[in-house]
Amino acid sequence: MSATLTPVPLDQMCCAPLSDQALSAEQADALSAVFAALADPARLRIFSIIVNDGEACSCNLEAPLGRSQSTISHHTSRLAAAGLIVGEKRGRWTWWRPVPEQLALAARVLGR
Repeated sequence: MSATLTPVPLDQMCCAPLSDQALSAEQADALSAVFAALADPARLRIFSIIVNDGEACSCNLEAPLGRSQSTISHHTSRLAAAGLIVGEKRGRWTWWRPVPEQLALAARVLGR
């Protein structure tokens, strides 16, 4: 004899059903790289400057962070690799801008 499962009414469940809006494995991998890049305090500060100003030149990041240009370059490279910022070479310097899609994804996940 086989048993037939009957759906349990929501008001009789022990807890709410799981969300069907969970991240895919690919999204989770990409987002974990974003959060790993932002886990460093210097990178988080650099990113906040770029986001708040809309764009920032590498040359202007040294003073607020008290770090050398090579250190700034290392951190901006990590942020770019995570897809958080994109750079545009203008003469000797690189100007950095945030990537809105990455911001939106992180905000969506954190906002839930």
